[in-house]
Amino acid sequence: MAVIYMRHPVHGNKVATMEAEAIFDEQNGWERYTSHTPSEPETASLEDAAPNEMMTRRGRPRRVATEGV
Repeated sequence: MAVIYMRHPVHGNKVATMEAEAIFDEQNGWERYTSHTPSEPETASLEDAAPNEMMTRRGRPRRVATEGV
């Protein structure tokens, strides 16, 4: 079974299992790539990126433990 790696700018990556499927996908904006194909360069560093809202704490803050309780 053939394994053809495909990449699309909107839909991401997928694997086509037949040559006919890969040809059809190429007509719809997909492009082939291999592990040797260089990836797209990073446009911004991590410091310039917007903060990830999933990393922010949610809920009530924890109480600070006091000594002598």
